Amino acid sequence: MALPRRGRFVSAQMRLLLRTIDMRTFVVLTRTRNFRRAAEELNTTQPAISNRLTAIESEYGCRLIERGDGVFRLTSEGEQVLKGFEAALGELDRVSRSLSGVPVPRAEPLKIGAIDTVAATWMPELIERLHGRFPDLQIELTVDGTAPLLAGLKTGRFEVVFAIQPMVDEGFRSFSPCVLQMIWAGSPRLIDPERDFTPRDIAKLPIISFPKGTPPYLMIAPYFHDEQVLASNLTSCNSLYAIVSLLIDGFGVASLPAVVIRRELKSGQLRPLKVTKRFPSMPVVASYQALTHQDMIRTVVEMSRTVASEFCARAEPGTAWVE
Repeated sequence: MALPRRGRFVSAQMRLLLRTIDMRTFVVLTRTRNFRRAAEELNTTQPAISNRLTAIESEYGCRLIERGDGVFRLTSEGEQVLKGFEAALGELDRVSRSLSGVPVPRAEPLKIGAIDTVAATWMPELIERLHGRFPDLQIELTVDGTAPLLAGLKTGRFEVVFAIQPMVDEGFRSFSPCVLQMIWAGSPRLIDPERDFTPRDIAKLPIISFPKGTPPYLMIAPYFHDEQVLASNLTSCNSLYAIVSLLIDGFGVASLPAVVIRRELKSGQLRPLKVTKRFPSMPVVASYQALTHQDMIRTVVEMSRTVASEFCARAEPGTAWVE
């Protein structure tokens, strides 16, 4: 017996809804790489996520995700399915936006992680532009060190991070939106502006650095080691803002991106050291999940490139640039 026209229409709607749920489940699962986190994000249960994945794999007749014993990896077939699902979901979202005439609000917050150098420079402009493009968008910005940011990206806590080192793992992509020049600086009470400081001279001063083992610290150590000089009077601090405060109060010198302390340099609270050996520049590296190419993530990546480039163009020549 044939279904009435309305019944056929409702049935088609239901099939489309279920298909959309399956596609979103698969996309979220590949991004979070974890059944529990996927279930939490989709407000469902882990068995439901597992059942949906099993149904999709049964439909296509092949395994889409290799999983178990700490392994979570898309098969070649899974990568093809992911691309198809993302394209279909993207088209559905575009149709929805076109019919409604307004941007479709994102259900969950956009989770961004950044080192404090980025947070203190061009991150506010990036957030402002994202809000301008997506007025209803909620953004969760976490400021932390490179290591915890990359760890958070790997576990799905963040969607995009801006750090000093790239995320080197399967399923992630990285690029450098800008490079920052590092300088030695300190209080005028401590620094002779006419003196040329060698690495040996600097090593004799009290130095404020980031904690041992962190990427900023690992940039400082070779500066002295290459000259066979030992810098022993070190004070470590994990906060950029605290380091700047300590410098202003005359507790020592530190190597920091010039753009971060531009106001303090301009006001005379801090002075750059004239050095015989320049400190290496510091690349800012953006990393994001490459298995999913959501419109939002693409927008963040594109905007970060633009905002960082514009920031570099406004900065004092030689202090920030795009490679």
